Amino acid sequence: MTTLKAGDKAPEFEGVIQDGSTIKLSDYKGKKVILYFYPKDNTPGCTAESCNLRDNYEVLQEKGYVVLGISSDGEASHQKFITKHELPFDLIADTDKKIHELFGVWGEKSMYGRKYMGTFRTTFVIDEEGVLEEVITKVKTKDHTAQILA
Repeated sequence: MTTLKAGDKAPEFEGVIQDGSTIKLSDYKGKKVILYFYPKDNTPGCTAESCNLRDNYEVLQEKGYVVLGISSDGEASHQKFITKHELPFDLIADTDKKIHELFGVWGEKSMYGRKYMGTFRTTFVIDEEGVLEEVITKVKTKDHTAQILA
């Protein structure tokens, strides 16, 4: 689980988005960023979370936010997810999980008694200077925008 907390500087990273181009967190200096880590494209909870952000995207933009999703799925999977659900924001393909590890959201999970490595669903709200305003670890997938704006 992440040890990052509000007030910490967000770790700088570079990643590849769905179209194969590279982005860095520092590209968004001067803008507020919602960086949400989710386990897998096209699964029920991840779809609900992404679609909630999509449905409220205009409000988030009006409040000055850039939305970036990130999972360990590859670019092609992200492109299909974006197309299928008409997502208006970029998704970062962190297939080597380096960004997950930087943010402390990759680790051992347990489901039905089975242990496995996976993504801890976490959202980081980052201010214009790259400082964490909020770290949301108990994500309500169907009402995530309200959590962010609360």
